[in-house]
Amino acid sequence: MTVGMPRGPLEQMLFGTTFRSPVLLAAGTCGFGEAIVDVMDLGGLGGLVTKSVTLEPRAGNPAPRVAEFDAGMMNSIGLANPGVDEVIADKLPWIETHLLPRGLQVFLSVAGHSPDSYREVVRRLEPESGFLGYELNLSCPNDSQRHALPFALDPEALTRVVSEVRALTARPILVKLAPNTPDLAPIIQAAEASGADGLTLVNTLPGLVLDPHTHRAVLGAGAGGMSGPALRAVGVHATWRAHGMTQLPLVGVGGIACGEDALQYLLAGASLVQIGTASFWDPRTGPRVTQQLERLARKQKIRGLADWMGAAQVGPSQCAPSPEPDPASSLS
Repeated sequence: MTVGMPRGPLEQMLFGTTFRSPVLLAAGTCGFGEAIVDVMDLGGLGGLVTKSVTLEPRAGNPAPRVAEFDAGMMNSIGLANPGVDEVIADKLPWIETHLLPRGLQVFLSVAGHSPDSYREVVRRLEPESGFLGYELNLSCPNDSQRHALPFALDPEALTRVVSEVRALTARPILVKLAPNTPDLAPIIQAAEASGADGLTLVNTLPGLVLDPHTHRAVLGAGAGGMSGPALRAVGVHATWRAHGMTQLPLVGVGGIACGEDALQYLLAGASLVQIGTASFWDPRTGPRVTQQLERLARKQKIRGLADWMGAAQVGPSQCAPSPEPDPASSLS
């Protein structure tokens, strides 16, 4: 991992390019970027991950696809997307015209139900411009065409997908892992050995919410993926564990809604973070989190992100009281 000399405390060199902020928008929360250009200050973002792209167009799962519950949000979108050919014809030219000139780094999320489908999607995308790299969605709980374990829970299957994609591209490859992995070590080892450039931790957690009055699932597809505040501690823990197992750059995602949430991931070892569910209730969350991190950096006299990354103190010897929270970084 390379962290260059930043112009500001949040800027870093990673994957051979500059990220002006460690804050990205997560896959599935901003489409291909069209929905965000008129509602937020894109200068406050480091980049985004697109909606997952599959080989064929997908209509997605039956409605309702999203539902709130006390601790977060459930979703079962079903990887709805226009398919790789439409992405090449329409989405990538739009990204190149509207997002890249504004300094955003773009990863294309890629999904599929077989190693062959991942390989074919990347093969078609690879000659195109308009994006930095790929995030391989190997852990989605909402792919109805997958009847076996998600790839991210099967080291052998993960190795096949990542190695076959690696053979097709020199672009950065992020591997998105599941929060319900019993043992991260063999998964991380497989991802690293097969050519991953970074790891994204974590995807949504499989869950089920029932309506006690109708006795039915609140989502049209039944079970789905749980995200939001309840996922944050799981994601931070997974990031911290992964940081102790690999030198690969880590991207932390899950339950981030303010600067202090994002800082937890950085302290656990992440180089970048992604905003997901919080964008649904406040589309301007991403730039706001960047501003709050800048204030925290000034308050804590941080010279660069390297001062934060992996600096968590975790252990029974901790006795020092926590500092007073920064009111400016609260959700309100």
